[in-house]
Amino acid sequence: MIKVSETAKKKVIELMTDEGYNAVTDYVRVGVKSGGCSGLSYDLKFDKEKQDEDKMFEDNNVKIIVDKKSFLYLIGTTLEYSGGLNGTGFVFNNPNANRTCGCGESFSL
Repeated sequence: MIKVSETAKKKVIELMTDEGYNAVTDYVRVGVKSGGCSGLSYDLKFDKEKQDEDKMFEDNNVKIIVDKKSFLYLIGTTLEYSGGLNGTGFVFNNPNANRTCGCGESFSL
């Protein structure tokens, strides 16, 4: 399961609305891809369609879809949003990551 913090929920809804998505019916697609300074990086985008092989979760009224391969890397992750002095953006708190880079956008297992 993937959890969504209250601050991330507010920002997701705001961004989805700005980009023409409906937060009630559309999805946040979270994935993992090769790359980044630690080996794997997170991928986050909005999607109107769920694929057959996608896993779907709903937390804090946000619908999240994850492809089957990425799901194994993301079990137990919490999506946060940081607007602090160290930068603004989504942060993945992933208990499976052994090492993360300074920017928090990539990790390794």
